[in-house]
Amino acid sequence: MAHPQLSIVIPAYNESARIEQTLERVLSCVATENWDAEVIVVDDGSKDDTAAIVERWMKLHPRLHLVKNPGNRGKGYSVRNGLLQAAGDVVMFTDADLSAPMEEAERLLAAIADGADVAIGSRWMDRTRQTIHQPLYRQFFGRCFNWITRTVMGLPFKDTQCGFKAFKRPAAQVIFRLQRIERWGFDPEILFIARKLKYVIREVPVTWGHDERSRMSYLKDGMKMLEEMAVIRVNSLAGRYDAAIAAIKDTSKMVTPPVEHVVKVSAEVGQ
Repeated sequence: MAHPQLSIVIPAYNESARIEQTLERVLSCVATENWDAEVIVVDDGSKDDTAAIVERWMKLHPRLHLVKNPGNRGKGYSVRNGLLQAAGDVVMFTDADLSAPMEEAERLLAAIADGADVAIGSRWMDRTRQTIHQPLYRQFFGRCFNWITRTVMGLPFKDTQCGFKAFKRPAAQVIFRLQRIERWGFDPEILFIARKLKYVIREVPVTWGHDERSRMSYLKDGMKMLEEMAVIRVNSLAGRYDAAIAAIKDTSKMVTPPVEHVVKVSAEVGQ
């Protein structure tokens, strides 16, 4: 199956224990599927040697790149920073734990090829595709959060939080420039923005397996996400998204992030 050029963004924070396995699986999949793809790891101010490991791999893989955030800014910031620098006609992000196997990207790409502007992986559309289930308490909190998200924000999707999403590049360039939430609650916001912009969004069932090493705390981070949803609603009611959308239609105002926020290291540099 022929695809347009693809960019795969992987946000990473203190991932030295598994980043090599992640890179091996992603790059192997790219080669096996014969994708015309670049891979971008966004290091979110890691205190371990995540960045050093990626730089070592870059010496052997010229289409592997590293983006360094200015300190620890959060997953939402990392995804935005990577996707806004991605060069592919289709851009996507996946979690470093690869809970959804990289091969499942074919399902997202098929939805994009079929006319979607945004394709989102879903753990709940087809539960038979879950290979390793979450503990019951995580399932409970996850379903409660999703119900609140659907109710408060009017999002009709079964799964807003799956870290496996793809976008046509022009859509991503607009959506992520409007994004304001920088941590865990960014997923509902980008879907909320995409719906305001009337982009076609397709939810796609994907194979998924829970990773016990997940750093997300459903109590602490869940409360923060609820707070961020309230911020999104306030921003919407105050007309901030509408004003930003109107402004961004003026292409003279579509600027790239400040230089200090863009540190892209490439294997080609100096060669």
